[in-house]
Amino acid sequence: MAKNNRVFFVAFVFLLLSCGEEEKQTVKDIDYADIKEDMIDVNRGWTEEENQMIENYVRRRNWKMVKTGTGIRYWVYERKDTLSDPANEGDEVFINYQIRLLEGDSLCYDSEGEPESFIVAMDHVENGLHEVVTYMRKGDKAKVILPYNRAFGLVGDMDQIPPQATLVYDMEITEIKKAKK
Repeated sequence: MAKNNRVFFVAFVFLLLSCGEEEKQTVKDIDYADIKEDMIDVNRGWTEEENQMIENYVRRRNWKMVKTGTGIRYWVYERKDTLSDPANEGDEVFINYQIRLLEGDSLCYDSEGEPESFIVAMDHVENGLHEVVTYMRKGDKAKVILPYNRAFGLVGDMDQIPPQATLVYDMEITEIKKAKK
């Protein structure tokens, strides 16, 4: 009986080891350059599709948006102060906002008249906000469209914002506290 157990054990170990070697060979056969190219192609496709959706959205609403080099669109539809400086890195910016999804217009978040603040280029907010406030001054009201890669990215915020969501902000800068130099 003990001899049968040893034979079974040796056969079992041999089986496990032989499976492991095939797996190692499979991993070696993967061409990572091909995978990288495929991923780049998929990402280009997503970006082109998202860009077309944004362009259609803007056209339907007849918004006069500026497109930045990073794909953010913004339109300052009300400017109260043309003499003050826009926000800069290190400034604390206070904003009122409403966030909607590009697809569906459902309201995701609303500051409800209670401004929220962040330090430009330092705090953990959507990276597109850091950029867009540098084009705005105190009192400015703007429509802003953040592509998913400048908002909450591939995974969303795990709450109201789904994965790969393009966001539409209606925002106002209520105050800019200049950084101390």
